[in-house]
Amino acid sequence: MPKHSDRLLALGCPYAAEHLDHLLTEAVGEAMAPHVFLDRLLEVEHSGREGRRVKTSLKMSGLPIGQTLENFDFAFQPAIERSRIDTLATGAWIRNAETVLMQGPPGVGKTHLSVALGTRAVEMGFSVLYYRFDELMTALKVDAGLPPAQLKRRRYMNMALLIVDELGFEPMTREEASLFFRLVTYRYGRGAILITTNKSIREWTELLAGDEVLATAILDRLLHRAHVLNIKGRSYRLRDLEEALQRAHA
Repeated sequence: MPKHSDRLLALGCPYAAEHLDHLLTEAVGEAMAPHVFLDRLLEVEHSGREGRRVKTSLKMSGLPIGQTLENFDFAFQPAIERSRIDTLATGAWIRNAETVLMQGPPGVGKTHLSVALGTRAVEMGFSVLYYRFDELMTALKVDAGLPPAQLKRRRYMNMALLIVDELGFEPMTREEASLFFRLVTYRYGRGAILITTNKSIREWTELLAGDEVLATAILDRLLHRAHVLNIKGRSYRLRDLEEALQRAHA
């Protein structure tokens, strides 16, 4: 006669099967009510599946590992309103296919915050894809000739949240600006975008091949339902360097 754990495995419940003996021992020792035992068994299975889902989704998202809201140093960067980040962490803006635009000089924590919000989104069940801007542009160029029906199936088009990091270090060519416009136009109203950039909004015309009409069209879509964060302050990387130099001379 097969063991109960084997039956759980046959039913596709590997986490419950793995912990069954331990939970049975606890149930006997605590004189646990049957419904409490069942709740614990189901919770073990659910937690295991959820952990596997998050791990797989994070791997597929391309998000860097280890940058979370919990380990972000808000005290070092007082220009960032913690309440605004906490509001974004609820994911409501992703459900509404809105935009988050993080502006500021290098090193102030834009990438960390974008990755942290992306990680939280994965944990909440949203599909997420992370690209540095140069990597995204490479993908857009490869797919430049695709017809709309095929283009719409690309992951950067249909994910709930697309994160575009480090936009603005190099001006775009006319072709690149057009491809970026196509991306923004398709995702407008369909999927959320988070962009980090070292450029202010007034510099976007120069960034977009000097095309004022195109820049206006892109910003019109991005800023229609947007959360704009202007981050000013010291560089985390310079702080770490200063601390390292101080230790070296101590």
